Amino acid sequence: MGQSSILEVSDLTHDYGDVVALEDLSLQVPPGITGLVGANGAGKTTMLRLMLGLLHPTSGSMRVLGHDPQTEPLAVRARVGYMPEVDCLPKDQTAADFVSYAAQLAGIPTREAKRRSSETLFLVGLEEERFRFLGDFSTGMQQRVKLAQAIVHDPDLLLLDEPAAGLDPEGRVQMLQLIRRLGEFDINVIMSSHVLTDIEETCDWVVMLDGGNLLRSGPLEGFEKLGTVLVEVLDEAEAVAARLRARGFDTTVEGHRFVVGPGDATLEQAIVEEAAALGSGLVRMVRGSASLEDLFLRQGEDA
Repeated sequence: MGQSSILEVSDLTHDYGDVVALEDLSLQVPPGITGLVGANGAGKTTMLRLMLGLLHPTSGSMRVLGHDPQTEPLAVRARVGYMPEVDCLPKDQTAADFVSYAAQLAGIPTREAKRRSSETLFLVGLEEERFRFLGDFSTGMQQRVKLAQAIVHDPDLLLLDEPAAGLDPEGRVQMLQLIRRLGEFDINVIMSSHVLTDIEETCDWVVMLDGGNLLRSGPLEGFEKLGTVLVEVLDEAEAVAARLRARGFDTTVEGHRFVVGPGDATLEQAIVEEAAALGSGLVRMVRGSASLEDLFLRQGEDA
């Protein structure tokens, strides 16, 4: 597509009367697989519905794939696939018929729609079950059908609302693997989830929401670099720690060891410089693995 952003949001606010779901959001999301992360009630589903033009902003603006969903909803929906969180499948239809019907709703002729339905159900691992009634499907199989109907018309952008909700551990792993495969087919994905490990395993970009406010938006690798560093020195641990605090790094001392951070890739260089300045004898320096959950909680405390 050649677009630098699949989603552009500027000063966006949406409220339901006295309840503010999203407040003054401004962000840009690049192509790829993006995680929309936050606790239940953070505003994730509202954001997806605004992107589809199902809701209209109270104020501010949004562009999806270059289109305004408020004034050009059909232009957006023609290029977007949507997998809702809620149970929405007709129990008395087969998977093949339902996915074919979804393709026809997107304007695909009947014969081509049936072919695409078969291919798409094969892609999501339901080729042997495609003629069974949806009412007989397990939760995991129903989630796969919802994914199939969202991609059968070959969208440029896929919106997934809690795609692994209700799945057992094996089903969750399989769903996340499917989502990663979609990225290999050059389908952009925005995936909402309150399970941060799912985001870590799947996404390239992360948008963090909390209570309708934007905590942070950036590449996943950028979040991963914000871990802490465990440092051990021969002596002068407190003095080195004090110099690092003066440079703006949180530091906790325990004997000859101290923990510094979180910080980006410049943190190690700062530690080496301050230890050398005091001749304290640097024994070891180990970067810790700050999980996305740790960072989410820390960002929420700072907000």
